[in-house]
Amino acid sequence: MQLTDPKGRMHTITLEPGRQFHTHKGILEHDSLIGGPEGVVVTIGSTAYLALRPLLSDFVLSMPRGAQVVYPKDAGQVVQMADIFPGAHVVEAGVGSGALSMSLLRAVGEGGRLSSYERRAEFAEIAVNNVERFFGAPHPAWTVTVGDLATALPENPDDRDVDRVVLDMLAPWEVLDAVSSALRPGGLVCCYVATTTQLSTTVEALRAHGTFTEPQSWESLVRGWHVEGLAVRPEHRMVGHTGFLCTARRLADGVEPPVRRRRPSKGMSGESAEVTVPRTEPFRPDLP
Repeated sequence: MQLTDPKGRMHTITLEPGRQFHTHKGILEHDSLIGGPEGVVVTIGSTAYLALRPLLSDFVLSMPRGAQVVYPKDAGQVVQMADIFPGAHVVEAGVGSGALSMSLLRAVGEGGRLSSYERRAEFAEIAVNNVERFFGAPHPAWTVTVGDLATALPENPDDRDVDRVVLDMLAPWEVLDAVSSALRPGGLVCCYVATTTQLSTTVEALRAHGTFTEPQSWESLVRGWHVEGLAVRPEHRMVGHTGFLCTARRLADGVEPPVRRRRPSKGMSGESAEVTVPRTEPFRPDLP
């Protein structure tokens, strides 16, 4: 249950018979909410709180964290732009705190499959607890493997011909061989990275790999608006840069990607001329 005070501050609690919720304003008995409807107002001391079940976007921002969560605006972009559909088989790495996993599980449904890989066991444990707390029980479509995707994915016979691969990791370019082998032709890989250097390295690695279509890259910015009567203006704060997203499709085996062409800037060799852009080896930040 989510309790919201008049200033918009939210408290997310799990209702249990006989338990109490304590604030500096007073005490709320869980039993007063259990079995009742949503959307009620409860009073703690002299403060009124609105009681509602938390939305997924609210829950992921208030749940315990091991790693930084994928913000709702980016999770929504992943679900939409990676075309996560009911019944899909999706591979995810890494799990972090489970925020993106919840959105993916909702999208694939109980008839789909989400195979998540996480290097750090403590992060995997936190993610499992968060997901089970949100859904109320272990999700039947979810499996979590503790290990490096680059080695664990090729060794897992159940994760073959997958529909989508979502990579939320430091160096997604290091696992492209495993991703390419696991994806079915026409499948899609979606990478979430934080910096321009990571984005550049990821895109160039996808181009150089030879089994993917031309990558598409973008970021999303969210700005709220204050609306009160005729006072309509943008909020002073906004959710700006959180990360970059990059997607590419898997080509059929033996097919070479088309040579990229782009129009040159005016004045080079005619406005209608085209320039062939050669495929290059990806930038390796670990090399001098």
